[in-house]
Amino acid sequence: MSTTDEAPTAGQAAKLTVPTLTAMVVGSMVGAGVFSLPRRFSEETGVAGALIAWGVAGTGMLMLAFVFQALAVRRPDLDAGVYAYAKAGFGEYLGFFSAVGYWASACVGNVTYWVLIMSTIGSVAPALGEGDTAPAIVLSAVGLWAFFFLIRRGVKEATAINRIVTVAKIVPILVFIVLALFFLKPHVFAENFAGADYAGSLFHQVRGTMLATVFVFLGVEGASVYSRHAKRREDVGRATLLGFISVFCVFASVTVVSYGILPMHEIAELRQPSMAGVLEAAVGTWGRVFVSVGLIVSVLGAYLAWTLMAAEVLFVSAKDNDMPRFLRRSNHADVPVPALLMTTILSQVVLVVTAFSEDAFNFALDLTSALSLVPFLLAAGYAVKVAVGRGGADRSPRPGRELTISILATVYTAFLIYAAGLKYLLVSLIIYAPSSALFVMARREQSRRPFSPGEAIILAVSAAGAVVGIIALAAGWISI
Repeated sequence: MSTTDEAPTAGQAAKLTVPTLTAMVVGSMVGAGVFSLPRRFSEETGVAGALIAWGVAGTGMLMLAFVFQALAVRRPDLDAGVYAYAKAGFGEYLGFFSAVGYWASACVGNVTYWVLIMSTIGSVAPALGEGDTAPAIVLSAVGLWAFFFLIRRGVKEATAINRIVTVAKIVPILVFIVLALFFLKPHVFAENFAGADYAGSLFHQVRGTMLATVFVFLGVEGASVYSRHAKRREDVGRATLLGFISVFCVFASVTVVSYGILPMHEIAELRQPSMAGVLEAAVGTWGRVFVSVGLIVSVLGAYLAWTLMAAEVLFVSAKDNDMPRFLRRSNHADVPVPALLMTTILSQVVLVVTAFSEDAFNFALDLTSALSLVPFLLAAGYAVKVAVGRGGADRSPRPGRELTISILATVYTAFLIYAAGLKYLLVSLIIYAPSSALFVMARREQSRRPFSPGEAIILAVSAAGAVVGIIALAAGWISI
């Protein structure tokens, strides 16, 4: 994934600079999520809760950003970021799980992009509804496979498009913030400060926003995923922090200024993308059109970036013998076609599943966040091991600082798993458990025993969770 000419491919030498890596982080984070923030937050909390939520999320994700920065410097031999750290810290099977979770998270996240595009167009084409009708799903599938064939031709052709959308995705968001500040109504902002009656306790409000904040911050690790292409390893950390700080300021601003335009309950009832509805309330119909066009351009760029990122994770893990050998194959244009095909197929399956969801966009968004939590938790846990001198790295010059940051990042990701709730944990296991067939294939190709005793226990737990999840869905105990 990249937003410049320097897009990495499977066979390229390392050459990415700090600006390119920073663009990678910003490009991967700024996608569908930011355009949905006003409604997602207003469904859960008011201004006070939003400020606390962004404080918690910003601090937690900053700790994760520091973790990726430290690991990039302390373990420069590890490639593909999240997946490689989990494997180094907790063994091959959990490393495999991390790769699968990160890959699946990207695939499900791609579905949110198509749902949001169709919902946006649905404001003028009612047959598309909110992105979950049959015509919307068919059109989304067409777009999904069109991108597959585009990327299959070569990454350079794909990133030529992404260069254009880099600026196009940022401008509408910045214009929204400026206009919302100009038209902000102090009395409306004050009325929205404490939150509406339906929001519940302040803790409940903040907890309810956590998956939304995880979704918009996905991509903070983008530079580390392509760390093997960096000119200098320390550039990965710098790019991660620069990208994070920039995007955090934008996301928090979009959320807070929206509370000064409409009452909280009205924002909560807007169709997605809710940013378009908020700006329409401030400046008129052209505001919705302006944001909608910017969204479509932004989301298509983010879709391209995350598709490349997902394929890269499968490709690198296959080269490390943690995935079957067929996933390490690439074509004459250095595109890992089998990995790209698997990515597209999973996105297609999830797209069909959204037809049975009560709220297609929020379901896909929350599942994307939930799937990413295990990889993040394992990476943070590995950072703790590195900080205490058990992670295969030399002793840190500042072990106390490193240990504190890694512990805070671990606690934060553990809290996110709690905030996500049992529902999304079980649905995630329905994806995690069957994927172990790929692990078995890889082990058999190497004439190795499929599972060690410890790995067999992890398999049994994940399979049991998947079975419970399927039964719960079939019995209606949980719904999507």
